[in-house]
Amino acid sequence: MASPLSTLGIIHTAISLAPVAAGLYGFGRYGAIVPSTRSGKIYLATLILAVLTSAGLSSTGGFNAGHALGLVTLAVVAGSLAVDRLAFVGRLKPYLTTLGLSFSYFLLIVPAIAETLKRLPASQPLASGPESPIVQTTLLVWLVIFLSGLSVQAYLIHRRAAATARAPRTH
Repeated sequence: MASPLSTLGIIHTAISLAPVAAGLYGFGRYGAIVPSTRSGKIYLATLILAVLTSAGLSSTGGFNAGHALGLVTLAVVAGSLAVDRLAFVGRLKPYLTTLGLSFSYFLLIVPAIAETLKRLPASQPLASGPESPIVQTTLLVWLVIFLSGLSVQAYLIHRRAAATARAPRTH
């Protein structure tokens, strides 16, 4: 059976696996995607490449919801990285940076879920499109996982900030 993916589709899929893996590594190792780490740099670079390669893909023949989601993802990443330079944000900086990058990961996985369920197994895919019940249910589960992870991240950021505030200062 011939591959249902174009050459660009195969390249895009291969590139898109890298930010998934780098993000998972960052969450496991640091509890977040940390841009200054190797995994954070790989995540950001390959996420941008994944969005760029998706621009050449379209089942509708033009700009579609997947392209819009890619642009939103890039805007979220840009905002998450820019927040560090905004003095008026104050104590919210670590929350906005961490939670924003986590949101970019959430957005990365949304089309992956829909496309994977639409294509696998190759002989009889589980879903016919994004409106399929299995896609909708899987996205709902992904949303619950994401919100749970955000809660844990926010708690850990708060706990670190509180520990830093309690630490004795030496002059």
